[in-house]
Amino acid sequence: MRWIYLSPHLDDAALSAGGWIYDQTRAGIPVEIWTIMCGVPKTKKLSPFAKYLHDQWGMKTARQVVGGRRIEDKHAAAILGAKTRHFDFYDCIYRQDANGGWLYSTIFVDPLPGEADLPRRIADSIAARLKPDDELVCQLGIGKHVDHVIVRRAAELLGRPLYYAADIPYLFNQPEHLKPNTAGMKKKVERVSKAGLSAWKEAVLAYESQVGGLFKNPLAMRKAFNTYCLSMGGMAFWRKIRSYSIGILGLEAPLKS
Repeated sequence: MRWIYLSPHLDDAALSAGGWIYDQTRAGIPVEIWTIMCGVPKTKKLSPFAKYLHDQWGMKTARQVVGGRRIEDKHAAAILGAKTRHFDFYDCIYRQDANGGWLYSTIFVDPLPGEADLPRRIADSIAARLKPDDELVCQLGIGKHVDHVIVRRAAELLGRPLYYAADIPYLFNQPEHLKPNTAGMKKKVERVSKAGLSAWKEAVLAYESQVGGLFKNPLAMRKAFNTYCLSMGGMAFWRKIRSYSIGILGLEAPLKS
């Protein structure tokens, strides 16, 4: 049984579930992080929004950004003991319409009608690589990042049972988004070991190009994760009602009402 974490970008799975991924792999469970939106655009042109973000990351071309972030992702996954798979769909900052116009000038927006087929294409690409007994974890879409919403829609098109993890750091910044995104679901909290919490934070720091934009500084990041695990008693997962709870060894038992 593999556990597959569907990560919209090259950091989301580690941010949202790194501690439990570490504890799973240390328990001998095969874990893979499948990052969806990490393809290298064919065009060298960049939108003004993409140029602005590149400046923040200290890189010029999309190839540099995606290549550098893939290296960071492999480093973070190694800390957690997981394998990686990188898909070729583009990050929203690089996507264009049929006429070459840039689709997104912000990331916190509903998916555009022109991308209505994108979740299905992503779902088909994921489905082609799945095994019958794989367990899937996807993001809830807290924060309304367009790519997180699209990947959740794609995961739900697979027609398979799903576990959901809260999008971090968006959960920290917009906790009011949790309730509407988990409507009709049951929550199960899994304890994260001390070693798992430490590995979780180290994995987040491996995303050197991103961590400065996500947290005020490394100390603030560490405090946020410590507070989260202390307040939750570990890490929370959600499943739709009439689904199942999770055990650290991947064993399932019916959730109690």
